[in-house]
Amino acid sequence: MEKKLILGLGVVLVSLAVFVSGCTTQSNQITNQTSNQSGSFQITSTAFVQGGQIPQKYTADGEDISPPLSWTSAPQNTVSFTITCEDPDASGSGGGAFYHWIVFDISANITQLSEGITNQRTLDNGAKQGTNDMGTIGYSGPSPPRGTHRYAFKIYALDTTLNLEPGATKQQVKDAMEGHVLAEAQITGKYGA
Repeated sequence: MEKKLILGLGVVLVSLAVFVSGCTTQSNQITNQTSNQSGSFQITSTAFVQGGQIPQKYTADGEDISPPLSWTSAPQNTVSFTITCEDPDASGSGGGAFYHWIVFDISANITQLSEGITNQRTLDNGAKQGTNDMGTIGYSGPSPPRGTHRYAFKIYALDTTLNLEPGATKQQVKDAMEGHVLAEAQITGKYGA
């Protein structure tokens, strides 16, 4: 009877050890996934934090200049970047979000855009600007007619250059990016007049 009890207790202890070992392994996998996420592709701005208020300086009610943006941890085989600023709370041309800014064919060796990018068709660094939903080239800052809107500054890491002409529309840019996006990230700010 004692031998059976000891044997049964031994089986229970071995099973418990295997179970605890499995839980520890699973816990380590979760920890590793979390730590890997911290090194993932991301875009930030020194002008505002994620979900924060966009300073008036960067809006049509202020100086109407683009905010500073920087990005890290792009995929190794990135060839170019595309950046857009979209207002999902307004309707743009052709429906969908209202586009305030489109910059494409940004070289893979560039990791930031300073504030106040000029509204020229081709930038000094070789990047090109598209036509926003205001019908102009370059950045057109937030200016919601009423209430507070969200403005998503999105960056796309691409495995190619788009080779579109400066002044391309959002639809042309979206179509050219299709099938070439390696990673994307965004920072969203809010603004209300």
